Amino acid sequence: MKMTTDDLHKALKHYFGFEAFKGHQEEIIMSVINKENTFVIMPTGGGKSLCYQLPALVLEGTAIVISPLIALMKNQVDAVRGISSTDSIAHVLNSSLTKNEIREVMDDISNGKTKLLYVAPESLIKEEYANFLKTMPISFVAVDEAHCISEWGHDFRPEYRNIKTIIERLGSNIPIVALTATATPKVQEDILKNLGMQEANVFKSSFNRPNLYYEVRPKTKNVDADIIRFVKQNEKKSGIIYCLSRKKVEDLAQTLQVNGISAVPYHAGLDAKTRAKHQDMFLMEEVDVVVATIAFGMGIDKPDVRFVIHHDIPKSIESYYQETGRAGRDGGEGHCLAFYSYKDVEKLEKFMIGKPIAEQEIGQALLQDIVAYAETSSSRRKFILHYFGEEFDEVNGEGADMDDNVRFPKEKKEAKDDVVKLLNVIIATKQKFKAKELVNTLIGKVSALIKAHKIDEQDFFGIGKDKEDAYWMALLRQVMVNGLIRKDIETYGVLFITDKGREYLKKVPSFMMTEDHSFEEEPENTNNDNASVADPVLLEMLKDLRKKVAKQKGVPPFVVFQDPSLEDMALKYPITIQELTNVHGIGEGKAKKFGAEFIKLIEKYVEENDIIRPEDLIVKTTGSNSALKLFIIQNVDRKLPLPDIAQAKGLEMDEFLKEMEQIVYSGTKLNIDYWVNEILDEEQQEELHEYFMEAESDKISLASKEFAGDYEDDELRIYRLKFISEVAN
Repeated sequence: MKMTTDDLHKALKHYFGFEAFKGHQEEIIMSVINKENTFVIMPTGGGKSLCYQLPALVLEGTAIVISPLIALMKNQVDAVRGISSTDSIAHVLNSSLTKNEIREVMDDISNGKTKLLYVAPESLIKEEYANFLKTMPISFVAVDEAHCISEWGHDFRPEYRNIKTIIERLGSNIPIVALTATATPKVQEDILKNLGMQEANVFKSSFNRPNLYYEVRPKTKNVDADIIRFVKQNEKKSGIIYCLSRKKVEDLAQTLQVNGISAVPYHAGLDAKTRAKHQDMFLMEEVDVVVATIAFGMGIDKPDVRFVIHHDIPKSIESYYQETGRAGRDGGEGHCLAFYSYKDVEKLEKFMIGKPIAEQEIGQALLQDIVAYAETSSSRRKFILHYFGEEFDEVNGEGADMDDNVRFPKEKKEAKDDVVKLLNVIIATKQKFKAKELVNTLIGKVSALIKAHKIDEQDFFGIGKDKEDAYWMALLRQVMVNGLIRKDIETYGVLFITDKGREYLKKVPSFMMTEDHSFEEEPENTNNDNASVADPVLLEMLKDLRKKVAKQKGVPPFVVFQDPSLEDMALKYPITIQELTNVHGIGEGKAKKFGAEFIKLIEKYVEENDIIRPEDLIVKTTGSNSALKLFIIQNVDRKLPLPDIAQAKGLEMDEFLKEMEQIVYSGTKLNIDYWVNEILDEEQQEELHEYFMEAESDKISLASKEFAGDYEDDELRIYRLKFISEVAN
């Protein structure tokens, strides 16, 4: 089929409504239409799917799209059906279909109605499907997420290794288009070799995403507070937060919700209906933030994600690049913030135990690259692009200043003499060692491998012992990013000197280096929580003010703020209403109702006494029973009887009321009128209201004594919940 450029632009406008192609799209589509094998390396957001969707729509026959994920296929099918007047144009063929649905798909293909058929590799192995497709005109086969073919990649899937054989069973000379968003040079080579298409037209777009800002921060025990602070600074913006475990996803989503951030969890453990609902809420902007495992994001086309946060460091640069690539796809702002602690890396290493040795070695090599990225103090963009085999000018390149290291640089030092030492040691050890052993050789540290090669007996052993291992590791990484040495993937990371490195040794020009960031763990605080002592002078002043405010408002002092709240104020010195809501037991309503005079007093006190305020954000937490508390709040909102809610969670009434008291005393308003009206008549409620209004304390023992057994303790506690909710919160 011969198509002109003009025809192609008309088809683009007709099917997709676009006026122009992006990047290499036009050349790629022409290659596919001309029935030539085509290999596309295009970063997330570059418009990969259009490269096979448009040719499929204009060519005779059906295009088969091999994809690894059912959710991804469904999204793609929905997108294609959205531009057509009939659903028959695109179908999925997989194990989730009924016999009738399979028959319908086959009929549509036979009648020439279906232009795109999405399948998983294992579906094509089925005799029934293979025999049927053999008899149909196939325009081409597109292999999406082609990096899954390579065992050297971050997402190897063994079934992808058989794709070439499967395609040959469907017919001879069927053109193949392979597409991936993340592939190192080694993975690219492996894909072409495995699919037997070394002669393919290769289209490689730049991996540079100049609008993304890369930042890595140390991960401390206050990481949740750091995330909340960041999200609140980016209020009303869409963001994704990635965590490694499902449990952390659930906990963090709840912590965000409790701190006034609209967030939902997303992970493979949720049922399909909930996952779809949460995904749609995010796409339709009903929530701002999705907290997710890596199950989220594949094929999700939301162009205005403004930040991607990694609560845990991912297991490879490819994963990191793919996940951060979901930010700023519209070319607008995209902040990529990762929290890094070596403890997370050790956890990931433990996950590898028990896997085949080769897989462990590859996993280790991928992990060490992400460690190097996190710890580097040089250009993060240059580091990422070098990893994908792309050169980058860190001074004038597009987006050169868009990372924390370039914006806030460390001091550079001349290191040419040490570069010479490093390169000479690589040559002297016959290019047999990985980074760790080379550094051990330089600092004179004996290991089993060094002993076996008798390196400790050589003159150069310990030639760099005047510097620490961290210094040499930083230098080695920067020398590699500058192309003087290269890491061999097939030997799991053995380092070789390059031609550029040999050239360097002849001339020895200047080499300015910066030392890596240190992410040493903070020493654990051995003091107990009570070690923080409230300011006693301020505390007395706050108690006096509470008495005065209580008198003005005509309420008991404990209704204004309880003692623990005043103690927390005298420890944290909040001077805005927002800061006051982060104090123990104070919700937004209570802060607005009673807070103005308190923050005014604290601000004046801080100023007059030159007090340095702690800047830490105090995160409201749902505590260890966060899921239980949310369950209680939701079911009280639904006006379910309190004993039924308690029974549903297997709680005695006493335990259940303790949970409710924690919720209410931490500043959350619970409307339990429906249940109070059920257990107490109007007169009793008036009597109890008067008592609590006049009381000096809200202790139940004193109330019980006052009413001489007229009320059960549970009744008094339930009324007190209503009273605090209405009067205090």
